[in-house]
Amino acid sequence: MAQCPPASIAVVGAGVGGCALIAALCRGGWSGAISLWESGRGPGGRTATRRSRQDAGLRIDHGAPLFNISGLAPDLLEPLLVRGVIEPWMEPRARLDAAGRLHSEDSRDPLGEGALYRGAGGMDGLCAGLLDLAQAGPAAASGVAAHYGVLVCYLAVTPGGRWQLFDRERQLLAEADWLVLAGTLLAHPRSRMLLAWDTVPLKEAAQSLDDPELQHVLAALASLRSEARSNLLLVAEGADAEVWRRCPFRLLRFDAAAEQRWRLSRLSIQPLADGRVAVAAHSSAVFAAEHLSVYGSRSSIARQLGQLPRQEEETAVIAALSEALQDALADWLEPGLVARGQRQLMRWGAAFPREPGLPEDLLLCSRSRVGFCGDYVAGVGFGRVEGALRSSERLAAMLLDILRAEDPAARSPS
Repeated sequence: MAQCPPASIAVVGAGVGGCALIAALCRGGWSGAISLWESGRGPGGRTATRRSRQDAGLRIDHGAPLFNISGLAPDLLEPLLVRGVIEPWMEPRARLDAAGRLHSEDSRDPLGEGALYRGAGGMDGLCAGLLDLAQAGPAAASGVAAHYGVLVCYLAVTPGGRWQLFDRERQLLAEADWLVLAGTLLAHPRSRMLLAWDTVPLKEAAQSLDDPELQHVLAALASLRSEARSNLLLVAEGADAEVWRRCPFRLLRFDAAAEQRWRLSRLSIQPLADGRVAVAAHSSAVFAAEHLSVYGSRSSIARQLGQLPRQEEETAVIAALSEALQDALADWLEPGLVARGQRQLMRWGAAFPREPGLPEDLLLCSRSRVGFCGDYVAGVGFGRVEGALRSSERLAAMLLDILRAEDPAARSPS
């Protein structure tokens, strides 16, 4: 009797969650085809690094400038360290209060708990390294087909139970036995508001399935809330870069009162190899909510949807963030320094999930063959890179258990 081919899987989202899932699956012996779908230009998600095709020396870690592990290390951490993909983060951190005073960072910042790491050569190296781990795993022969710059807009299920992915024009992108969402966009009602979609993709697809468990997960996902961020990205040169280098911190957190005063939440200073300095300033959640429709003209998702902001709106947001940053750091920056930098705007629609998150027991709907992973899953590391790593490893283990149950010949790698 002919043997059935190995199961295939489509992963939507090339952030830490999606890339870690693929690494864990391949290292665990997954033998089927894997396709990865990401709307950005490359892997990274919230750990992405902004680079330029015209400027090889430019890189800005515009999302998470580092990540921390607060509990027992995930299984994927050690091979990443051994390969030099990540390295300990040793730069000075500080906290700013509403009076403009600087304090040593304390344990109240969840990002500072435990061991701190960063991607070597840029935070996007973390996700790229995870995908490299996948290619080095026992199941590497099947390969991982990564598709960047592609926005999955619709989902459907065939009569045979296979998942189909479609683009904005409803052109078929892929078909797979299993679907994993490494983010909430395709399953959350916010997609209708942010992307002007007429439906929630997973909810629409689920109508053809008789799966109460999936309906329960959809209801749980719909109840999740997240905070947006409007990020000011700046590059300084020459004497201005030296001023930034002399600041007594590389990562600055604004405490609650300071955040309310300046409407900024976090700042990272990133010296570049050519002497320039990149700066990423994150707004408060309140500021971002007030300017939710202003994506930033260089946003990949805005370009794909044809929703570029009006220039005057983007200019106004950049000016407001610049003025706030200049005022907050008046003790370290000379007047007008922020405005002299090369500035651009980037907006995250769902930068930080809010508790309680998706319960861990809802990671996988085996009947519908759809799974979920990412920092929005409840548990240790919720809302951070650590949570994305841990949820992905848990989901991979569950999928591999099902694979082995369906195919007794499948064995764990030695």
